[in-house]
Amino acid sequence: MTHASNTQGGSVTLSKKGLPEWLDPVVSAVETVEPLQLSRFLPPENGAGRQSAVLILFGEGERGPELLLMERAGSLRSHAGQPSFPGGALDPEDGDAQADGPLRAALREAEEETGLDPSGVQLFGVLPKLYIPVSGFVVTPVLGWWREPSPVGVVDPNETARVFTVPVADLTDPQNRATAVHPRGHAGPAFLVESALVWGFTAGIIDRLLHYAGWERPWDREKQVPLDWRS
Repeated sequence: MTHASNTQGGSVTLSKKGLPEWLDPVVSAVETVEPLQLSRFLPPENGAGRQSAVLILFGEGERGPELLLMERAGSLRSHAGQPSFPGGALDPEDGDAQADGPLRAALREAEEETGLDPSGVQLFGVLPKLYIPVSGFVVTPVLGWWREPSPVGVVDPNETARVFTVPVADLTDPQNRATAVHPRGHAGPAFLVESALVWGFTAGIIDRLLHYAGWERPWDREKQVPLDWRS
């Protein structure tokens, strides 16, 4: 079995071997979830959209299972200041977008944005491709287990404001959950964690993963957080 250690054209594989038991519900959710169970926005049938990938990286922290997130720099044109998974558009050297290109892109982007060492990451699953209409990105969410944690932090302050981990226990805590309401009227799940408001695409995926892994706890969907016009 090859671990995903080479992001430049080398072999990048998925493996469920040796994962911690607490990840079992996530693994089975990834294997069974249907695209429309994750989002109503699916890639255009005509193939339009820019192929991209994000890394959903589960680690084991002082308070148990955790997820790696980053906050985008406030100066960026799109999604400024927004917490997100590491990720970005596929480069030609990542390879085929319909094959292992997204795996390579997710690891490469995570390394570029957070300084993560990809050799310590075991990729174990891929969710169906989703679409972000506002930016035209077709996103492949790639899931990984942080088998050998490495130091992470801001690599380029022009792109990233901070890099942080969030305990899954905080994401499932009903006190930290709310519905984010955009001035244009659309609403979606939000998480108030690590002095950040996680909303939009990232919060939507976390919300669905918690739900289908059976980790979700009942929370007050009437509790609203307004977003400003710049969001």
